[in-house]
Amino acid sequence: MARLADYFVLVGYDHDKRGSGDGQGRIIQRFPEKEWEDNPFPQGIQLFCQPSGWHLVLERKSPNFFVAVLTDINSERHYCACFTFWEAVESSQPQKNHTNDVDDEEDSKFVQAPQLFAPKSLVLVSQLDHTEVFRNCLGLIYTIYIDSLNFPLESVIGNLLTCIIPITGGSQRTISLGAGDRQVIQTPVNDALPVSGCSVALLLKQLGINNVLELFCAALTEHKILFLSSSYQRLTEACRALLALMFPLKYSFTYIPILPAQLLEVLSSPTPFIIGIHSSFRAEMQDLLDVIVADLDGGTVLIPECIHISVLPEPHLLQTQTALSMVLDPELEYADYAFPPSSMSASSMKFQDKEIRAVFLRLFAQLFQGYRWCLQIIRIHPEPVIRFHKVAFLAQRGLLDVDFLTKVLEGMAFARFVSERGSPYRPCDLFDELVANEIERIRSEEGNAQKVLKHVKEISEQLHRNENPYPAVAMHKIQKPKEGSHLRVQQNTFPHLDEGTVQWIIDQATAKLKNAPPAVKAEMKCMVPMGPPSATMIDQNGIVLANSARRLEVVRNCITYIFENKMLEAKKLLPAMLRALKGRAARQCLTQELNSHVLQNRAVLDNQQFDYIVRMMNCALQDCTPLDEHLVAAALLPLVTAFCRKLGSGVTQFAYSCIQEHLVWTNLQFWEAMFYSDVQNHIRALYLEVDGDHPSETGCNSVEKQQRSALEVAAEQLRMWPTRSKEKQQELIDKEESIVYSQAIHYGNRLTYLLLPLDTSKNRLLRSTAVGDLESVSNSFVTNSIAGSVAESYDTESGFEDAETSDVANSVVRFINRFVDKVCTESGVSNDHLKALHANLPDIVQMHIETLDAVHRESKRHPPIQKPKLLRPALLVGEELVMEGLRVNLIPDGREESVGGSLGGPPILPAEGAIFLTTYRIIFKGAPIETLAGEQTVIRSFPVASFAKEKKINQQSRTDQDSQDGLQLRSSTFQLMKITFDEEVASEMVEIFRKHIHKLRYPQYVQSTFAFTVGQSPKQVVESKQKEKNPSLRTMSKNIMKNAKKTIGRQYVTRKKYTPPTWDQRATPHGDNLDQISVSEEIEQSALTLSTTIRSDKSTMSHMVERACCRDYQRLGLGTLSNSLTRSKNEPFRITTVNRMYSVCRSYPSLLIIPQSIQDSTMQRISRCYRQNRFPVVCWRNSRTKAVLLRSAGLHGKSVVGLFKSQNAPAADPSQTDSTSLAQEKYLQAVINSMPHYADTGGRNTLSGFTSAHMNSSDSSDKQRQPKISVLMKQVMGGKEEMTNTFSRGGKWGSMRGSGRLSAYSLNSDVGLRLAGKDTLSPQANGGPSDSHYLRQPRAGLYIIGEKSQLKGAKQDPSQQWEVVPIDIFDARHVKTSFKKLMKACVPSSSSTDPNQSYYRSLEESDWLSQLHKLLQVSVLVVELLDNGSSVLISLEDGWDVTTQVVSLVQLLSDQHYRTLEGFRLLVEKEWLSFGHRFSHRGAQTMASQSSGFTPVFLQFLDCVHQIHLQFPMEFEFSLHYLKFLAYHYVSNRFRTFLLDSDHERIELGLMYEEKGEKKNQHTYKSVWDYIDRLSKKTPVFFNYLYAPEDGEVLRPYGNISNLKVWDYYTHETLSEGPPYDWELVYSRREQVDDGERAPRTQRKIVWPCYDNQNKTEPDAISKLLEEMQSLESELGQVPDKWKETWDKIKTTQRTESKQEGKHLSSSSLLMSSSLSHHRRSQCVYLHEAAVGSTLNLSLDTDSSTTSTPSSGVMGRKSTSTLYSQFQTSESEHRSYEGILYKRGGALLKAWKPRWFVLDKTKHQLRYYDSKSDTDVKGIVDLTEVESVTLGTATLGAPKNIEDKAFFDLKTTKRVYNFCAQDSQSAQQWIDKIQSCLSDA
Repeated sequence: MARLADYFVLVGYDHDKRGSGDGQGRIIQRFPEKEWEDNPFPQGIQLFCQPSGWHLVLERKSPNFFVAVLTDINSERHYCACFTFWEAVESSQPQKNHTNDVDDEEDSKFVQAPQLFAPKSLVLVSQLDHTEVFRNCLGLIYTIYIDSLNFPLESVIGNLLTCIIPITGGSQRTISLGAGDRQVIQTPVNDALPVSGCSVALLLKQLGINNVLELFCAALTEHKILFLSSSYQRLTEACRALLALMFPLKYSFTYIPILPAQLLEVLSSPTPFIIGIHSSFRAEMQDLLDVIVADLDGGTVLIPECIHISVLPEPHLLQTQTALSMVLDPELEYADYAFPPSSMSASSMKFQDKEIRAVFLRLFAQLFQGYRWCLQIIRIHPEPVIRFHKVAFLAQRGLLDVDFLTKVLEGMAFARFVSERGSPYRPCDLFDELVANEIERIRSEEGNAQKVLKHVKEISEQLHRNENPYPAVAMHKIQKPKEGSHLRVQQNTFPHLDEGTVQWIIDQATAKLKNAPPAVKAEMKCMVPMGPPSATMIDQNGIVLANSARRLEVVRNCITYIFENKMLEAKKLLPAMLRALKGRAARQCLTQELNSHVLQNRAVLDNQQFDYIVRMMNCALQDCTPLDEHLVAAALLPLVTAFCRKLGSGVTQFAYSCIQEHLVWTNLQFWEAMFYSDVQNHIRALYLEVDGDHPSETGCNSVEKQQRSALEVAAEQLRMWPTRSKEKQQELIDKEESIVYSQAIHYGNRLTYLLLPLDTSKNRLLRSTAVGDLESVSNSFVTNSIAGSVAESYDTESGFEDAETSDVANSVVRFINRFVDKVCTESGVSNDHLKALHANLPDIVQMHIETLDAVHRESKRHPPIQKPKLLRPALLVGEELVMEGLRVNLIPDGREESVGGSLGGPPILPAEGAIFLTTYRIIFKGAPIETLAGEQTVIRSFPVASFAKEKKINQQSRTDQDSQDGLQLRSSTFQLMKITFDEEVASEMVEIFRKHIHKLRYPQYVQSTFAFTVGQSPKQVVESKQKEKNPSLRTMSKNIMKNAKKTIGRQYVTRKKYTPPTWDQRATPHGDNLDQISVSEEIEQSALTLSTTIRSDKSTMSHMVERACCRDYQRLGLGTLSNSLTRSKNEPFRITTVNRMYSVCRSYPSLLIIPQSIQDSTMQRISRCYRQNRFPVVCWRNSRTKAVLLRSAGLHGKSVVGLFKSQNAPAADPSQTDSTSLAQEKYLQAVINSMPHYADTGGRNTLSGFTSAHMNSSDSSDKQRQPKISVLMKQVMGGKEEMTNTFSRGGKWGSMRGSGRLSAYSLNSDVGLRLAGKDTLSPQANGGPSDSHYLRQPRAGLYIIGEKSQLKGAKQDPSQQWEVVPIDIFDARHVKTSFKKLMKACVPSSSSTDPNQSYYRSLEESDWLSQLHKLLQVSVLVVELLDNGSSVLISLEDGWDVTTQVVSLVQLLSDQHYRTLEGFRLLVEKEWLSFGHRFSHRGAQTMASQSSGFTPVFLQFLDCVHQIHLQFPMEFEFSLHYLKFLAYHYVSNRFRTFLLDSDHERIELGLMYEEKGEKKNQHTYKSVWDYIDRLSKKTPVFFNYLYAPEDGEVLRPYGNISNLKVWDYYTHETLSEGPPYDWELVYSRREQVDDGERAPRTQRKIVWPCYDNQNKTEPDAISKLLEEMQSLESELGQVPDKWKETWDKIKTTQRTESKQEGKHLSSSSLLMSSSLSHHRRSQCVYLHEAAVGSTLNLSLDTDSSTTSTPSSGVMGRKSTSTLYSQFQTSESEHRSYEGILYKRGGALLKAWKPRWFVLDKTKHQLRYYDSKSDTDVKGIVDLTEVESVTLGTATLGAPKNIEDKAFFDLKTTKRVYNFCAQDSQSAQQWIDKIQSCLSDA
């Protein structure tokens, strides 16, 4: 029973405070004046009477009514029913405040003011919510007052305040206030169910289904919700409705349905709330960024952008929406029916309200189904203590990933739900019945709308009966005021009530109540039903265990193998098992299987078993969400103290010491859940045992008892509690407390086990997780772990200082104390027990530390688990190890292929092995961790000289806990190594490894690179195993430097050379001072001069003449230079020696081509105008049009002004400027005059001269292919349509001399007209030139391609015959930046799902293809100009980067000679090496150039050649592999060819020419060209089978980006053997090694894109046939022919047959007739390495004792270093005697082989060849070294059936050669001939 109303209050306008801004209200009267003891009067009630503020109004308003809700400090709600009416303000009242300071005149004015009305409120304050009753009661009081009825107000109010009604029970109570009224009050049957009236239906009507669902989810997930409406009562109803929908949860935060204006700052509260405000305050809501605003009047819900509301999970959301629409709009289902049912209409608002609530009640039953099975009962007596195991609930339901439910379970409302509904013995309500009994029905009815609706209506009927148990038969009788009574003009004010009368009535009623018997509320307590157990519930995500049966089988089998000690089988299954453990079912299976192998809480394992079990446990704890991690950790907790291994006598290591690296062990909430779970089990066992002692008390048998849950046991105990004696009660309380206490001690030990690290000097977990933050961790299930685990490094490099043991102990003790405090306080443990626990904990921790010390010590001594033996890499001859292998894991990067990816297949990476550092390479060699690929060997390597960038990474291995931090090493050969170091690798070894890489990558001198030091000085190898024997870093660097200096010193002694400094050191900021030469500290400067370096003019000239480029100049008709330096005068060009001492230009070669008429002295003057003194020189001449290609650097800024003088710009030094300018003009005119058609016409470029000399020589096919030069020029000079604008911005260009007659427009027209005439056809869409008629227009004699930025402000004279083409071109910085981006695009360090970081997006952003496009565009333009008879001067940047690229590409496109192997070598030697491309500087080869960075200008050129090769595969003699080979080795520093920056530097180091008599090591090659020559004779790998050139063909490739392809050199790799560019490593016969050092072999044949060398495993047909022919010849005992000879024979035979058959086939069609496809033949392929039979002999060794440079190349070209054939008599004239001899190899057991021997008296040598027709010298015996020639004897393996006297021996100073002639006569002849030669000498 309760009072209907606690207080009646009369609140009026406070006229006393009227002058102070806003008005205020004041309480006029309050009844009773004395506060009730059980219910104090709420303060501030006057604010809620007028929520918008107290204001006087000009006209009387109609009375209004609303109910506000106030919440007191005890969270009790008070319902304030406010009835407000308006009274006239008496005019005399306001004057009281102004009598002292206002005169009479003002008073009279005030009196005449208009009539005002003030509000007055009648307020009822109650703890009950009976809105309509309050409305009627207050309306009755108002009616008595306004209509002056004859009822005393005091007695009415007294009766109201003394009215006592029941709170619940469903009874009806009729009340009367003594004014002839009668009301019936209906109480709810069960007050636990909210009473909603029609408010819920009204809310749905106002906002709609989706909006209400959003508000519902927002309220449950604790967001701030604000209702707006112009009606206060609607606000109250909406808030009440939202709370009703949340049942069975109760809202626990701020709840203010009507918020007064004065309290609007409450909206800025940080806590969640549900608040309503008047819509007039909408404008003040703009600043609220985290509040969800629901406008009830407008029907909208506004959710700010920063708020994310977790929505209901599917399928619940859809089911709820469907059910609500069926309730609110039942006609929807039949709306489309042709004959809809006539009876379908929505229920009344009152019934609709209950149906909507029924839908939400069903929803909660579905969401919370099975929740009682996850309640943990910790104490039963004296009071039940219950907790909810959230993780177990979510896991059993399969809802771990559902954000909405997780947040709901973490909320305050659910905590209150557990505390109120958790008790197993209490009254039950509708929700309990639904959860317990209706779940199966709800599940079965899903999807059946009619059944769902039927169930909803059943529930709604129960809800309706709760509010209206009886039919409404009683009639209410309430007097109401007459119509319009509130508008009467003359009204009395509300009378002052007599307090005494009211108080007397109240006292009378109170006295009567005291005498009445107390009302006893009968509580119907019962055992709360549990509902169906969670085990029977279906996983909502559809993860059915049966689907993962195969994975579970793998898990079971692997564990069985481990415990049966079948380690080989276990190892094979382990990777698959570790992958399977990513699934929840497999983790659960793992714990179950491990449990089955634990006997009596202990399982002792051997080392290998222990290691595997620990790895599985770690894997199970990784890669999972924090909630999953809780479940796995809970299952593993008993196991980690069971599995152990014996380390020594009395020392046992448990599994917990190896799995501590997971944050779950520092999560308080996890430990609490585990603790409570164990306590519950013990409590249950206690009471089952107690009940067992008294079987008579329970009516069930023992089997049923054992199956009862803990809650059921607790409910039984709570029921029996009052019947037990006090002694028994106390005994049970003590037993429960002792259980909690003993478990607290047990968990103190467990926490100690898992928090104290094995090495107690390094506290990982408690340091990485701030201990102070652990309080907050315990309130939230989400840990701060990304992957659910943490891996701090064990070593001191991790950034933490060494911690003292006591520090570790203290932090662990603090953590355990916090845990013990929390659980013991919640569990009701006495203070004495708690103090005892705190006292014991430090001792427990200290004892465990002592135990761990012994374990740690023993585990260090214990031999580690046997890891795979390190595979040693094969090394090149002369390559030496700098560091022994460091054990590492090679982990995947962003390339998909190696990890399966889109291609499928087993992952090759990650792989375990070792990383080696040699003098030449960084090599990883190992085997895949994945067992299915584990038989393969993985090799990834790159030259240390190509090392580009290093980055430290922190990669936690998913399968192994032992990896430390790693390194990411990137190479400019497009390779990336991501490695993590094994735990056995000390951090100092990693540091030494890094330092060595940097030392080798950036040596101090170029002589310290591998190309120089190879095989010269033994290096001290750093051992990685014994740390104490390792030399210090300083010692190591000293050794390396010492070795380098030895090498350098040796060269100094022999040649007296000095080290030239780098360009950066020499150049001043202006780049002028290039003559300062820095000298090495070890050499006297006085002893070093250029003349001593280059010995004498005569010898120098003879060497220069031998240069290959001179032969090329001779081939091109650009002048000759004999030994006597005489020259022919009738040639237009000559070779000048002006630069022979490199005095004019250091970066140019010594011999240069200039016009015949230009004197050497002039060149000195001209050179000063150009950057780096690189003046214009001729480098190529068109044999048909005689146009020449020139190259130079760009002009100096001052020289541009001098050369292109403007009329108005006076020169500073006229004479000097004029002479230089004149010299340049003379030079350019001489170039123009060199062309016949210009020279004949006196230098004038006339139409007739042009056409006669040039046009008639073009054939028809050429005419069709000519692109329009105007179009090309437009593209090159800046666009198509925008060309005019571009030119007007960039400046005016034309002739050399300035002229004021030309405007920008006329210049553009002029250039356009002179270049291409007026035809303006556009080019083809694919970027190629358009087919157009050949335009016979006059052209300039010389075009100068220059940079726009350098040629600004100049004007040209149209009378001159040269024109300047200004172009925008990228510089070296752009190339460097672009290359970095290209590397990251082609070899990404990690895979990314971000579309902005996709491969094609990254490739586009790199701009690499755009730069290739620009180069090809400019090159094609120059080719066209040259082909049309105009000479071109390329004058860009410093003349050694873009200039070199363009000049080389132009020659390659124009001259087919450069498309042969010999010609391409010549092109690179001439344009790149001789003309001083700065290979060392651009490649950052030394420490001095380190800062400049790697700029791959040469690689860009090779890529352009690759693009051209793809478009013209039949025009190139060399294959694409040849280009890749050069791309790799130009940065590898294996050869000396691409070292240093110019010929000048190479001569100073003695690299230009081999010293006579210097013996080369036969295994090492100093020149890449020698290596290629030798290799080309062995194998066709560099040869293009499609080669079928057309004579005189000029190539014009398409240059648009759409026509360009990404070079596969950037993207392909071969993990089986490493980069395929070191031929000996890949193809040489494998040396015999132990089985232990070799990876396991297999008969399987796998062809894997990133792993196998596909060209080797699947060779093309021609390579395969050539190889088979060679194999067959070897088997028949014949000397195999060279592949080239065989190939040439086949081609010749094929041509002959074709001619005989009368077919006239071109060479191209001849080749195309073979069975190979075009694409197949356009690719270079490797030779197949067959499994049986002999393979191609790919050895680069020779059989001779001394080796000389081969005398002929692959196409019969003579070597550049031995040029007998060119300047001396031919070799064939000196064959004194020749024939076949058998020769035995140099080694003891080598075979006898027939060779063709030639005795050469002139050269005093004995040469031998493979066959008579062979031109390649196999070996040479120098006769000066021969000591004797004697008859020999037959030895082992000699040819059979040969007489003994046919053998003879040749003894030299170095060795003895064994020969065998065909018979004794031949042998004697050979002996005589050799003796004759010796005597002649």
